[in-house]
Amino acid sequence: MGLISAFQSSGLWPPTVPTVVLAESLSGHPRTDVPVSRLIKLCEVDERVPRSAARRAGELRALAKRGSAVDAIVVALAEPGGAVLTGDLSDMRALAAHADNVHVYRV
Repeated sequence: MGLISAFQSSGLWPPTVPTVVLAESLSGHPRTDVPVSRLIKLCEVDERVPRSAARRAGELRALAKRGSAVDAIVVALAEPGGAVLTGDLSDMRALAAHADNVHVYRV
C-alpha cells in the first residue's frame, strides 16, 4: 500500500496545502509545473495563513536554525499532531523536532 493510499484509508486525505507552498513549488514553466498542478488538484488549498502560525513558524526556524519560511509555515500549520509530506526531509524533520507532535514523511 502506498503512502497516499494509507492516508486515504485513514481518512487523512486530501491534505491541506497553504498557498505559500504553491509559490515555492511552481516555476511558471508548464513542463515542470504539470506534475505539481496535478497533485494540487487532489488537495485542499488554504489561502489563509493565520498570524499565530506565522509567529510560530518564526519560532520554529529560530529553534531549528534551518529551514525556509515556507517550510516552517507548513510545519506550524501541521501542529498539533499533523503530518507533513515532503521531498526535503532534513529541513522538515529539523523543524518538526521542535513542533508539537508533527510527523514528516517522504513523498
